[in-house]
Amino acid sequence: MTEVTNSDAGWLSREDMDLARERLPILYVDVVPVRVDAQGTAIAVGLLLRAGEDGQIKRALVSGRVLYHERVRAALLRHIEKDLGPLALPRVPPAPQPFTVAEYFPTPGVTPFHDPRQHAVSLAYVVPVEGDCAPQQDALELTWFSPEEARDPGVLAELMNGQSTLLLQALAYLGV
Repeated sequence: MTEVTNSDAGWLSREDMDLARERLPILYVDVVPVRVDAQGTAIAVGLLLRAGEDGQIKRALVSGRVLYHERVRAALLRHIEKDLGPLALPRVPPAPQPFTVAEYFPTPGVTPFHDPRQHAVSLAYVVPVEGDCAPQQDALELTWFSPEEARDPGVLAELMNGQSTLLLQALAYLGV
């Protein structure tokens, strides 16, 4: 899960966010960006490369918090632009439906998903993108993998916090 703290637009101060994380589940979105062919079949999956809080370089999905009073669709668009750039041209439907819900716990092993900072609930989406994508902010690189390459155990091992489980679920959801 990515971290951005800003005192404007519904964000809490770092101290208030830390306090909230100790007491409340926090709502996130996770996005598996895909390229699709003319028939709508996913032909590529985009994975980011990020530096983790521990300094390790890991692959990651597009993800981030939903702001107070922000619609989920708006959060999806904001995080896609934040990570993939303003020219990504995501196709987010007016009423997006998650393919699954992931619960991240601070205690490893409760679910496949782990976030040492908090208990987070994430709505996970597959979003086709049609434009030019370029990593932004804390994303170091964006790599497009075929569905077969994305299933490779080496690629899955590079994903952080259990996001390999989400990627496999997304590929099953897409039927590829």
